[in-house]
Amino acid sequence: MSETSASTKAPSLFVTTRWSVVLKAQDKSSPDSAAAWETLCQTYWYPLYAYVRHQGHNPHDAQDLTQEFIARFLAKDYLKAADRDKGHFRTFLRVY
Repeated sequence: MSETSASTKAPSLFVTTRWSVVLKAQDKSSPDSAAAWETLCQTYWYPLYAYVRHQGHNPHDAQDLTQEFIARFLAKDYLKAADRDKGHFRTFLRVY
């Protein structure tokens, strides 16, 4: 692959994980936990939405499904299972 074609490649929708933010969100006793959750939701909402759209859902349904996923993720406290030693956070999100 030439340098030109590599540089014009579309960027990944999922950003590089800031594990420090994930760890703060996991620790509910931390005063920074709520802010970390907000950061994660803002950072990952659009990539999750785009993933759902790629699965064939229309924009309105994809928005609803993304919001439902995030709400369930928070309610069930799935973040406690996230572990940087087990792989990428984006893969973790796709599995749940």
